[in-house]
Amino acid sequence: MKIDRLLAMTVLLLNRKRVSAKELADRFEVSTKTIYRDMETLNQAGIPIVAHQGILGGFEIMEPYTIARQFLTLNEITAIIAAVKGIATAVDDSMLTNLLDKVQAMLSKMDRIDAEQQGTGMVFDFNPWGQSAAAREKVNTWRQAIEETRKVKIQYLNMNGVESERVVEPAALIMKGNLWYLHAYCNLRQDFRVFRLSRVQDLQMLTEHFERRPAPSLDGYAWDSEWSKDSKREVILTFHPKVRYRVVDSFPPDWVTELEDGSVQVKGELLEDEWLYGTLLSYGDKVKVEQPTSVVEEVVSRAQKIIERYSNEDR
Repeated sequence: MKIDRLLAMTVLLLNRKRVSAKELADRFEVSTKTIYRDMETLNQAGIPIVAHQGILGGFEIMEPYTIARQFLTLNEITAIIAAVKGIATAVDDSMLTNLLDKVQAMLSKMDRIDAEQQGTGMVFDFNPWGQSAAAREKVNTWRQAIEETRKVKIQYLNMNGVESERVVEPAALIMKGNLWYLHAYCNLRQDFRVFRLSRVQDLQMLTEHFERRPAPSLDGYAWDSEWSKDSKREVILTFHPKVRYRVVDSFPPDWVTELEDGSVQVKGELLEDEWLYGTLLSYGDKVKVEQPTSVVEEVVSRAQKIIERYSNEDR
């Protein structure tokens, strides 16, 4: 639509010093004659368009014209820009590019210079560590299924290692703790479920569409119970000073206490699940489980099985 093109042109010109008629024509897939008519329309609407002739010619908007930003301060706008850029690191979406252009258009050229010099003071990067192009493409497939309300057939591996075939009606993608999750209605369970995308072994977007169901809010969602049915227990761990850097990365600060001999003690409520035992074993002899007894016994049992596995091998 013409009105959409005129708005997009205005935003583009506000964010760029000068843009040629040919570049505008190529970008909006119209003729240069149409561009000249559009510039005249914008002028008549009160937007101060200036045309420059010559090799470096083109159109620009006179200073200090901006789109009204009402009650937003410069710091608030730069914070929005930082957040939008952060989201763009995790998903491919032209809408985010357009949104970024519109938000930046709220700033005058001088404000933009000031913002670039000062920096935002905060950078968001939601791109998970080690995310491959294939993983990113899967996220895009899920977004397409959500937008087009299409059912998806998946092979899903649950926390007990059991694989099952599901047909789901995707409602929303969630990024939490640098991991992607899917909130969807599961036809097998006849209810909404949260699926961890890394456990989706295979997915096939079906031609069958679905009617959106009222999805329950995820505010206050019990994430721990979704991934483990075990109850929490108070666990006390003592770590060697050499692994202190790992400890402070893995546990909440208020759980961590530095002891007089330099070792580090962690005290907090944890689930007795695969994450806990895998984490403890990864520290080798640099950790000692003080309590509870059940965790001590399980760690010893697993360590013995590892020893037996290597002892039984022919060398």
